Amino acid sequence: MDGLLLDNHTRDPHAALAEETALGALLRCWLREVAGPRGHVRAAGPHLTLRVAGTPVRVRVRGGIALRFDGPPEHLVEGRWRPLDLSSLVALVEQELDGGNEEFAAQVRAGRDVVAAILAARARAVPPADPWLASEQALVAGHPFHPAPKARSGDDWPDYAPETHARFAPRLLGVRADLVTEEGDTTALDAFGDAPEGYVPLPAHPWQLGLLAAELRGPFADGRLVDLGPGPRAVVPTSSVRTVYDPGTGMCLKFSLDVRITNCVRKNAWYELCGAVELTRRLAPVFERLARCFPGTRWLPEPGYRSAALGTRLLEGLGVIVRTGPWAVCGPGITPVLAGALAAGADGVPEAVLARRTADPVAWWGAYVERVAFPVLDAFFRHGVVLEAHVQNVLVGFDAAGWPVEAVFRDLEGTKLVAGRHDLTGVPGEVAAPLSYDAARGWNRVAYCLFVNHLAEVAATVAGPDDAVLRALWAAAREVLSRLMEDHAPGPAGPLTRVLAGAPLPAKANLGVRWARAADRTAGYVPVPNPLRVHRLAEGERR
Repeated sequence: MDGLLLDNHTRDPHAALAEETALGALLRCWLREVAGPRGHVRAAGPHLTLRVAGTPVRVRVRGGIALRFDGPPEHLVEGRWRPLDLSSLVALVEQELDGGNEEFAAQVRAGRDVVAAILAARARAVPPADPWLASEQALVAGHPFHPAPKARSGDDWPDYAPETHARFAPRLLGVRADLVTEEGDTTALDAFGDAPEGYVPLPAHPWQLGLLAAELRGPFADGRLVDLGPGPRAVVPTSSVRTVYDPGTGMCLKFSLDVRITNCVRKNAWYELCGAVELTRRLAPVFERLARCFPGTRWLPEPGYRSAALGTRLLEGLGVIVRTGPWAVCGPGITPVLAGALAAGADGVPEAVLARRTADPVAWWGAYVERVAFPVLDAFFRHGVVLEAHVQNVLVGFDAAGWPVEAVFRDLEGTKLVAGRHDLTGVPGEVAAPLSYDAARGWNRVAYCLFVNHLAEVAATVAGPDDAVLRALWAAAREVLSRLMEDHAPGPAGPLTRVLAGAPLPAKANLGVRWARAADRTAGYVPVPNPLRVHRLAEGERR
């Protein structure tokens, strides 16, 4: 398939766009993580020129640290600038990083092939009528700063992919009652059907059952598990792939999925199952206070989980976390939209939102920053809570006129407690340890997710090709954040003070962690220019 796509990408529009998408993602990673830190980038007229394995590459860039490319990248070959294709860039990257990673090029190519297949499938599919689900299923290109954001293993993924507008019925299992392990409120799982006497129902992801087929033979054979067939209705996959929305109950289910998506194999580790329920208990009063201080703040609790005590592999592999659905927490007349769709462009974004942000981008943006940033920063400084406010973990609620009026935070897997700020007495050590970050690590995560992954990407989309609008957006953001410092920031808010003074921001090094074939938790950060500093310098020049 790889050769076919490379040979035909100029004739096949889906393959051509997939090639462009993959090339842009890898090139952005290289600029941010390697060429920039090594001093291998210089401005040359309208272009940035960088060097990869000694070869000059030039690009036109807009969007500030979001690095949106205008026009195709080129490389210098025999004294002439020629279009740069993905294979050539991969070869240069491998050469400069001294090779030795047979997986890397395969993952980059696989990500490109998946995008091509997604584009072809979307041309035939019907998007969901639910506007929130349409936004969840709009992330065709994936993470803009990951070398292989859409690489997925196996051949079954199109049947379960949000980007292809898939829907599927979960498989219903019966777990022998004495082998059920669960905690919290799991009533949403009972709504998928009845189990025989002596068994408890457990919905399962069909893709995961295929991946676990060898391990499941024994429990099915001896009756510890029974296969009750397809569930009674279809569920809809959301942007994370493994989390689905159940229209029947209005709840979400977070399945385990032994598939690498970006940097992680997406299974629910046993301590994450317990941790989700523990954090739901602890964060309830925190979000109550945040909502009082910042009206419009919402969150999606994860009140329970269920699995089967059949050894660690199946305990984790069959574990399901119940999550509240967004329509249950948003106010009347408010439409939740995934922030990732807002960052990616127009696909999946309601027309009223597009019209409002086009008509008054600076005012729209000021309201957006206030809704999203205030609770995230206050949670960290006042409450010692690290919220992962990246674009796939935040839904923004819009009123009928397209104004951002609510922010909904989700996914407790990435939510952490600042060490020393919370009493975890009574929580088993194996569960408590992954729930905490030290303050410096917590701030890096907050700053990266909020400023670099989220606000910078949305700002670049709102501004489009107009650099003057982009500068105005960051000027408005600085005014909004300064107000938070004056009115709400309690205690030692030194990190935010430094951000407002223009200190560099931390950006996650996804290329580095994939090249090293390391766990996502080991990913480091590289400094990137702070767009608030650009605004301050511009102010000084005017004065």
